[in-house]
Amino acid sequence: MKFTSLASLILIIMLSSCSSVRVASDYDKNANFDNYKSFAFYKPGIDKAEISDLDKKRILRAIEADMTAKGFVKSQNPDLLVSIFTKTKENINIYQNNFGWGYGWGWTPFYWGPNYSTVSRSTEGTLYIDLIDAKKKELVWQGMGTAALTKK
Repeated sequence: MKFTSLASLILIIMLSSCSSVRVASDYDKNANFDNYKSFAFYKPGIDKAEISDLDKKRILRAIEADMTAKGFVKSQNPDLLVSIFTKTKENINIYQNNFGWGYGWGWTPFYWGPNYSTVSRSTEGTLYIDLIDAKKKELVWQGMGTAALTKK
């Protein structure tokens, strides 16, 4: 299906600076995708995405290029509305190193050696791309890509 490859391509391009991107897509099994020929961006949805304007432009340009390459035409009276939104989640990882010599079981004061913990934080971001049937106002396809966010 052309929409699955669309999600994969767009999300890989957008998150290419990340080391591993998890990509997934889902679609309405009852939708006839052959009926969709044109698209437009859904501005109210895009305005709510919590990313910089530069990143929004990059994402929208990539979507437009890929939709056009797939044969869709940008239109004032579209069959599909394209929207994006983002979510972030902070991950906290705790690593405990309990190497050393010991005596007994459970909590006991008879342990010697390096016992230390390290805490690391990372932020995971998810980009969602929605394709909405313009007439029915129903979601017909959704792609998402999730990866660790970096300053780069």
